[in-house]
Amino acid sequence: MNKELMEALDILEKEKEISKETLFEAIENSLLTACKNHFGKSDNVKVEIDRDTCDFLVYAQKEVVETRDDVMDDCLQIALEDAQAISKKAQVGDVLNVEIKSKEFGRIATQNAKNVILQKIREEERNVIFNQYFEKEKDVVTGVVQRYVGKNISINLGKADAMLTESEQVKGEVFRPTERIKVYIVEVKNTSKGPRINVSRTHPELVKRLFESEVTEIKDGTVEIKSIAREAGSRTKIAVWSNNPNVDAVGACVGMNGARVNAIVDELRGEKIDIVPWDENPGNLIQNALAPAKVVAVFADPDEKAAKVVVPDYQLSLAIGKEGQNARLAARLTGYKIDIKSETQAKDAPGFRYEDYIDDEYDEEAYEEGYAGEYAENEVYDNGGEE
Repeated sequence: MNKELMEALDILEKEKEISKETLFEAIENSLLTACKNHFGKSDNVKVEIDRDTCDFLVYAQKEVVETRDDVMDDCLQIALEDAQAISKKAQVGDVLNVEIKSKEFGRIATQNAKNVILQKIREEERNVIFNQYFEKEKDVVTGVVQRYVGKNISINLGKADAMLTESEQVKGEVFRPTERIKVYIVEVKNTSKGPRINVSRTHPELVKRLFESEVTEIKDGTVEIKSIAREAGSRTKIAVWSNNPNVDAVGACVGMNGARVNAIVDELRGEKIDIVPWDENPGNLIQNALAPAKVVAVFADPDEKAAKVVVPDYQLSLAIGKEGQNARLAARLTGYKIDIKSETQAKDAPGFRYEDYIDDEYDEEAYEEGYAGEYAENEVYDNGGEE
């Protein structure tokens, strides 16, 4: 048994996660390369390696000819006299396996064989790393900040480095070397220099994956995140829905005393998160999405994907938000173009008669059309307070 080779293969398999079969194939190819460099050809050379003992045999298949004068090519033919020295049963015309001693190879042939093995190990190591992180594409991983490369940040993910580009960084976030942060893997590409991993701190899916890891009800499918809108570093709105009537979707995401959502807010360096209940009725959904502002009435047009919203006069600035952020995120969350007016503006605006949709009694037809108003209940968690 070749114990040294066996130990070396075991170490490579454990540390590099390269299968032994791949390594055996690399050794076989290296021996064939050495034969070609030593003899000039290797078409008739065979390599056999015992997978259990690591003992290997290299031999050339040669045709037996009658005399040494008949040998036209030493690599392909062997005289009967020499053949019978190896096997007494050898006859003219037979194909004989003649063992090749690898120790006879020259220095250049040996060096080339070594390079073949090393090249194969490097290729397989890159493939293993690529496959490992390709499976994590569109997922969140924890990395260690290494250094700034210009305005980009190099992050170590364990067996590979990722690059957090300036466009994927949240404005205002500053990281120190050795600091641990969570990033979202946007894309993994296989290149000649190894896998290239692009990560993000601004992607909306980062927030979604953080909720999936923090909230068990989302992980097991009881609660779904139906929609998400984010302005990285400032505010995120998510709409959630519970498949179990006994489970409060918003409460599950908030957690006891806000523990769950606060853990995510801390990871996002204080980014505000609004969690609102999803509703199949677009009017109710838009009303929920505009939280924390109070809404008097909503009329949504599903065909035009547009909605008219009336809010109390004193709530107009809150509904619109700082620089229009609240309304903008609500529009992204719902997929509707939202026109917000105060009660005074609505009464004076032609064609915007919200009184037509307000009724003390429940109006099922208006509800089906997308209206939400005084009868629509709304539960909202807003960790950021009023604008």
